[in-house]
Amino acid sequence: MSFTELAWSIFNKSISDYHITDHVDAAEPNPYENASLERLLYAKNWIDTVQWHLEDIIRDENIDPSEALQLKRRIDKSNQQRTDLVEFIDSWFHQRYSSITPNAAATINTETPAWAVDRLSILALKVYHMNLEANRESASEEHRSNCQSKLNVLLEQKEDLCNAIDQLLDDIENGNVKMKVYKQMKMYNDENLNPILYHKMRK
Repeated sequence: MSFTELAWSIFNKSISDYHITDHVDAAEPNPYENASLERLLYAKNWIDTVQWHLEDIIRDENIDPSEALQLKRRIDKSNQQRTDLVEFIDSWFHQRYSSITPNAAATINTETPAWAVDRLSILALKVYHMNLEANRESASEEHRSNCQSKLNVLLEQKEDLCNAIDQLLDDIENGNVKMKVYKQMKMYNDENLNPILYHKMRK
């Protein structure tokens, strides 16, 4: 089994597990061993799945403004958790390939393995929900047909992305690509870097 086959199966298990209760406050039932890559991948997709549904909720035009503000704060926190976990997964890959000496002509990829995996996790959610729409009996035939066309594109994108990720990992392992990890350094949540926050603190 390739890495992306493993990741895709874990992402779909997470999505399926979430929809047992279909509730943003459900406890994460991560079944994998502590410190394992599988556990990290499940946790990553669980964050994405909960945030997907938070984003749905906050778009309700009739939502109470105070509730919307609370949800926005929760989504901000979720985004930070997502970023932290992606960086942690990259650290896992960096450690795994730490003994590899890059070739003299080795290049640097535009994104790290974990940020590519982040895209794959979101793509799994898109495929899941587009499939629901393509088969929703209450929708019109035109709607289902349009969604099936979009689903076909998403599935093609999935194949391309999986191939690209597996190739990237092979290239790192073979020394053809150098792996470097940069922190995202998000500023909006940092009270020392967001002007709105640090000006407020000085008052």
